[in-house]
Amino acid sequence: MTRNANEDQILNVLFHTAQCLPRRDALAIWESAVHSKLTDAKVLQGVAWRRTDASAIASVAAALSDSGLETYFVDGMRRAGVHVSQQVWIDGHPLDGLIGDSLAIQLDGFEHHRGANRGRDLKADARLVLRGYIVLRFDYEQVLFQWDYVLDTILTAMAQNVHRRRVLVPPSPAA
Repeated sequence: MTRNANEDQILNVLFHTAQCLPRRDALAIWESAVHSKLTDAKVLQGVAWRRTDASAIASVAAALSDSGLETYFVDGMRRAGVHVSQQVWIDGHPLDGLIGDSLAIQLDGFEHHRGANRGRDLKADARLVLRGYIVLRFDYEQVLFQWDYVLDTILTAMAQNVHRRRVLVPPSPAA
């Protein structure tokens, strides 16, 4: 790389995002880099980061989030002490998250879940419900700007033990 190059090494970029951005924004960028195969989560974990914020992000960054929205959601749940299994396949269809055995979480990005995609999503929800899952669907606005509502809804569902319901078709490993 030449001295005046406009491109920096990915580790330097990630280091500076950890230093300059709020944690969840930096994590979304790190996970996007891993998901896009610009780097690897194991590589990030092995780096001797000079800052604790970068080390903390490296310890949780993974390739499972398909979007920053999923990263924000999973990180928020992790901070609340709730484990979310990501990219679970049920009946041949992907699920953004699964809490416990039966609390299915679907996240709708800003544009992706409109029009024809909306009909597909509703069919998927119906299939899940018929198999005993409880489906909670949250959109971009809710996850990013109404986090207390999202968290309260999920914690209320968990208090009612809906995440422990028996289901007809168990999840299969990620495809």
